[in-house]
Amino acid sequence: MGDKANTHPGAAGRATAADHPASVRNVVLVGHSGSGKTTLVEALALTAGAVNRAGRVEDGGTVSDYDDIEHRQKRSVQLSLVPVDWDGYKINILDTPGYADFVGELRAGLRAADAALFVVSASDGVDGSTRMVWEECAAVGMPRAIVVTHLEAARADFDEMTRTCAEAFGADDPDAVLPLYLPLHGEQGPDGHAPVTGLTGLLSQRLFDYSTGERKESEPGPDQLPLLERARNRLIEGIIAESEDETLMDRYLGGEEIDITTLVQDLERAVARGTFFPVLAAAPAADGARQGLGTVELLELITGGFPTPLERAAPTVTTPDGTAREVKACDPDGPLVAEVVKTASDPYVGRVSLVRVFSGTLRADDTVHVSGHGLADRGHEDHDVDERIGALSTPFGKQQRSLTHCIAGDLACVAKLNRAETGDTLSAKDDPLLMAPWEMPDPLLPLAIRAHSKADEDKLSQGLGRLVAEDPTMRLEQNQNTHQVVLWCLGEAHADVALERLRNRYGVQVDVIPHKVALRETFAGRSAGRGRHVKQSGGHGQYAICEIEVEPLPGGSGIEFVDKVVGGAVPRQFIPSVEKGVRAQAARGVAAGYPLIDVRVTLLDGKAHSVDSSDAAFQTAGALALREAAADARIHLLEPVAEVTVLVGDDYVGTVMSDLSGRRGRVVGTEQAAGGRTLVRAEVPEIEIGRYAVDLRSLSHGTARFGRTYARHEPMPPQVAERIREQTREAS
Repeated sequence: MGDKANTHPGAAGRATAADHPASVRNVVLVGHSGSGKTTLVEALALTAGAVNRAGRVEDGGTVSDYDDIEHRQKRSVQLSLVPVDWDGYKINILDTPGYADFVGELRAGLRAADAALFVVSASDGVDGSTRMVWEECAAVGMPRAIVVTHLEAARADFDEMTRTCAEAFGADDPDAVLPLYLPLHGEQGPDGHAPVTGLTGLLSQRLFDYSTGERKESEPGPDQLPLLERARNRLIEGIIAESEDETLMDRYLGGEEIDITTLVQDLERAVARGTFFPVLAAAPAADGARQGLGTVELLELITGGFPTPLERAAPTVTTPDGTAREVKACDPDGPLVAEVVKTASDPYVGRVSLVRVFSGTLRADDTVHVSGHGLADRGHEDHDVDERIGALSTPFGKQQRSLTHCIAGDLACVAKLNRAETGDTLSAKDDPLLMAPWEMPDPLLPLAIRAHSKADEDKLSQGLGRLVAEDPTMRLEQNQNTHQVVLWCLGEAHADVALERLRNRYGVQVDVIPHKVALRETFAGRSAGRGRHVKQSGGHGQYAICEIEVEPLPGGSGIEFVDKVVGGAVPRQFIPSVEKGVRAQAARGVAAGYPLIDVRVTLLDGKAHSVDSSDAAFQTAGALALREAAADARIHLLEPVAEVTVLVGDDYVGTVMSDLSGRRGRVVGTEQAAGGRTLVRAEVPEIEIGRYAVDLRSLSHGTARFGRTYARHEPMPPQVAERIREQTREAS
């Protein structure tokens, strides 16, 4: 790590293909929007020599995307990969969006990485969504470190921020969240703020000065050492507490000076195991400078403290039919197992897939087997196909450097995998395998759309298919009840990006229309009706009369048809015709145009004509009889009710429960959950929670999650039902 008291040999530049998994580090950057993740990626790339200060690639001279404002905006809502070389290691830096709407991109980054770097702003602190991601990483034992940014802010306080991180992330052991360095401050300015100009290594007790734009190492003065002693002792105790050498603590408490090499080795092992979480500081380089503050220390932490892909457990793998397969962890010579973690469309090269190889070696122009399963409910068809992959490359902004192969543990971009979608598995064509999918958040914000014109209608299906293939957090629904095309999204920003991609990437203009909830109708009580369809217009006429009785049934019963005709009043061959007419009218509705459900229709009597009666006539009579019965009855408008679960911090429980009550919801119970949170269970009409994904985020400051499942249909309150009927009349 950067506190080994040695100078670094220097930058190595842009990354190429790795030759062994041990030389690869895959790290994902996590943090809320505005925390400085993308700026930090650029600073790391600059320090590693991948770009110069002008934003140009060192080996080419072409302007990099890092100075492309439009591209920076696009990258803020999607996962991006920046590979760099440092001291003989290939570091794949995965930059994730900070917006909650794009948590799917974050999950993809977590899937592809072996360690996480949490970026927190000294001016903003730690938000609730970042804490939740930390808990996700903790649940799977992912190694983590913390980097504090925005130290140039007037009220920034590194010590206070470190304490905040220990409280937010060190619930089990605050002494496992400790700084490796303390900031060095320059002269105080007129505003009383002293800028951070360097770092002091707590283990090595060396100064690293960045004030000139180049990292310079020196000895601290005698007056500085006492200031470091308390923080240094606490760090050493924290490291020793995580040491596998059980005698180390006794030796330390007995007054023995522990060798710094031993401390650094124990620190690196504790970080790689995910039991110790160092805090560092970083800032971008000033204009004309080559190195940003703390970037060397971060790169050395990544290469020295974060685990290699060899240390990651082998993924759960089966054959496409579900038979379990044993796969050795990260073996370049093993069977090919790779996963598409991101899919994008490039206007020049077509579909580009970002792939993490977990086993085997992926080679350019190979034919691979593509397996995709388990997302049929989101508009993805299961598929098992063989495809020849195009070129392999490693990305940097808009540029791509060609690769001949990609070994286990590494990431690469694959061109022209036309059938592969995000989450699909790539394997050998003669040995097809399937990785267990990662958990996807459930999209709960509906966006109903329709084609803007006939030309758009012809392109809509293909455009939506491509959109959903790229983003498994989006669900496409062709609702048979409301006859709407619905894109289910994670939030408003997610929906806006979907519309923008349809318009600009796929050339499809759509109109957003109000989302309809599948309402139903039912009879509130018993009623009778007579359907008379008698017409004579020369030749064969139409003659059919039937009498029915309708009574309500319990919820979930559907439509029940009973024949109680006696004496052949309705000939046997026409009884199915009456039922067909009744069911057709029930599907069209009898009051407000919504399907009728949960009733028993009993055919009691009728009349027929030996010549003029027909199947069509009795279908019409059956429909007329049901409509007449409805005209004399009280009809309930039924609305779907959802079972809603909300996981929310205890501070917001009252607010959430009050809001649910305001949505005509019934809270049915609460239970305490881990981490100072409460699980609230409620039943809420679906018509009231169309925008709940957005509203809950606002109510809880982004810290709550909710799920919903259909429970049943139940009668609407009369005043609400009347409002819906009025809207239906106005629309027609």
